[in-house]
Amino acid sequence: MTSEALHIVIAGGGTGGHLFPAVSIAQQFMAENPSNRVLFVSTGKPLEVSVLEKYGFDLERISAAGLKGRGIFGKAKALFPLARGVVESGRIIESFHPDLVIGMGSYSAAPMVFKAWLKNVPVVLCEQNILPGIANRYLSKLADRIYVSFEDTGGRLPEEKVRCTGNPVRREILEAGRQRKTSGAPFTVLILGGSQGAHRVNMAVAEALEILKETEGFFFIHQTGEADREIVRAAYEASGLAAEVKAFFSDMASVYQRTDLAVCRAGATTVAELSALAIPAFFIPYPFAADDHQRLNAKSLCDAGAAEMVLERELTGELLAEKIIRLAENRELLRRMARSAESFGRPDAAERIVEDCRRLIAEKTGIRE
Repeated sequence: MTSEALHIVIAGGGTGGHLFPAVSIAQQFMAENPSNRVLFVSTGKPLEVSVLEKYGFDLERISAAGLKGRGIFGKAKALFPLARGVVESGRIIESFHPDLVIGMGSYSAAPMVFKAWLKNVPVVLCEQNILPGIANRYLSKLADRIYVSFEDTGGRLPEEKVRCTGNPVRREILEAGRQRKTSGAPFTVLILGGSQGAHRVNMAVAEALEILKETEGFFFIHQTGEADREIVRAAYEASGLAAEVKAFFSDMASVYQRTDLAVCRAGATTVAELSALAIPAFFIPYPFAADDHQRLNAKSLCDAGAAEMVLERELTGELLAEKIIRLAENRELLRRMARSAESFGRPDAAERIVEDCRRLIAEKTGIRE
């Protein structure tokens, strides 16, 4: 526990990949000292509002807009909300008096990180993916520390600022890992396409069920996204295979507890959670992710022997069914994959980040650890 309460601003979010690691860092700050105050600052997308309400953290909204993929006029237009966001961030700093600002790596973090730098407030960044996003590449010049998830993270980050800590995982997910069942009956396959689902993955699973229905002992947990829920549910009913099908699972901790094999995208949060819980994975990276970072994320685990991967353009129902059956029937291979995933995972990432943040604050401001 720190001897003095800290005021921490966590800036950015928008997607679960940025937001859930931020929540885990906030949880760690509060666990170490309940008198600490954590304030989230972002544009206030519906996902951010609902998640932060669930966890009991305050959110302040600011203006922001992305620059990537815009033409010269689009970039010029985006400068206006960014400038408003800097002014709004200044007001938040004046009222909240943060000891530290943590940028989570989206365009919505930029105004707060920039204003904190101008105000001489210590700044750190968190980069979840193996290839840093454009926001963090620009903001890295302003940061005191940059926490990365992969040993081989590249992308023009200043080496002297980089600390490899792993990607933080929420406390309830880590607790689920301690209670997770090992491979037994039925063999439980988690199909996870992200919070919005994944249409191509959903359709491949529907095709695979025609083959998988000939094999007994499977149970499926399938997050479909809203658009494909009824189609996928009908496919399971027609196959006769036992399944729990939902558009979205809000309690991933209980889902992970039952999972023997995950078939999923390769976003940084999914990779971190599966690694921390030692769950073998079959990755189907999202092919349109910025700079193809999902494929690179997945490749790191595959190279470590913790996962297998197929590119979406090569995905068929037949291939997917063959992969699931082969892994289900080879429990020794699954155990080796689980051991490799466990060695790859960093369940203490949030603790390591918070500990280093406290050291930085002490160095910069004189507040005792």
